[in-house]
Amino acid sequence: MKKNKVIIKKDRCKGCGLCVVECKQKIISMSEEVNLIGYHPAIITDMSRCTGCTLCAISCPEGIIEVIREEE
Repeated sequence: MKKNKVIIKKDRCKGCGLCVVECKQKIISMSEEVNLIGYHPAIITDMSRCTGCTLCAISCPEGIIEVIREEE
């Protein structure tokens, strides 16, 4: 069984929301907290539902999202 992991570099996220729109599983949202550069960063709300499709990483203009596919 595959176990996927999404890493978002929250301190570099500019809160554009493109990853939220692209996520077909609807597991990414914008944080209510503000990061070090003054934006509301993207966060993963339910990693267990991630399919590892990488659409979030592909859509990120800052290139700060990494998707890791692991065998469980």
